[in-house]
Amino acid sequence: MKKSLLFLLIGFTSVVFVFSQDLPAYRIFNADGQRVKYKQMIRELQHADFVFYGELHNNPIAHWLELEITRDLFTRHDSSGIVLGAEMFESDNQLILNEYLSGLISRSRFEAECRLWPNYATDYKPLVLLAKENHLPFVATNVPRRYAAVVAKKGFEGLNALSDAARQLLPPLPVLYNPEVPCYKNMLSMGGMGGMGAHVNANFPKAQALKDATMANFINRNWQPGELFIHYNGSYHSDHHEGIVWYLEKLQPEARIRVITTISQKSLQNLEEQYLGQGDYIVVVPDRMTTTY
Repeated sequence: MKKSLLFLLIGFTSVVFVFSQDLPAYRIFNADGQRVKYKQMIRELQHADFVFYGELHNNPIAHWLELEITRDLFTRHDSSGIVLGAEMFESDNQLILNEYLSGLISRSRFEAECRLWPNYATDYKPLVLLAKENHLPFVATNVPRRYAAVVAKKGFEGLNALSDAARQLLPPLPVLYNPEVPCYKNMLSMGGMGGMGAHVNANFPKAQALKDATMANFINRNWQPGELFIHYNGSYHSDHHEGIVWYLEKLQPEARIRVITTISQKSLQNLEEQYLGQGDYIVVVPDRMTTTY
């Protein structure tokens, strides 16, 4: 009997030890580097007017949290007051997105014609389906890439040749631009994004600014006081309340805007100093996390 009890205690101790060694997939910190619980973050986000989720595009934890945060905010908020929007959909695809969400066209037609990102099926489709199933608006906020390419080649002046119909897909012209905003200034000093290197010139951050200004424009146009707009974008578009947020604050200076950003680092114990202030909430994932592409 004593021997059986001893084996039982040893087995129980082993189980406790194993569970104590579980590896967390993420941790959340505030801008000051203090650890924040998920439920605390949700309680605070539900009182915002705009929530930006700055993702790492190929990070599965970021995409999972986007969906979970959206679901939890949806259950806590008046469902008629939730609006979703994303960088991954361009403004000239709003009509087809609306037609799919309303059931007018099929999933196959929508997916064939909407210029979806390659990782749509795994990473963004769940968000679109959440909107469709719950009759939530989903805003295609980003500039059509062909117009960003015009600015990258010719500067903002290149937009002057666009037709009135094309201008409906953009923010009001001329686009406000401050080259001293750190996210644009840094693009030149670090050789651009995505390894652009020698191809980067003074127009490159202007093309980025056009994307940010367009997204802020369509976010603002599709929001009413009392609503909560949740926007999904690459973290560089909203880090440090710059990018999209810088433009939106010009349009809505009194708005309650909260930014979540995703970063990866070796340890989850503490937030490294370089990431302090990068977002109101910083989701830290291990740098060994698998990627979606």
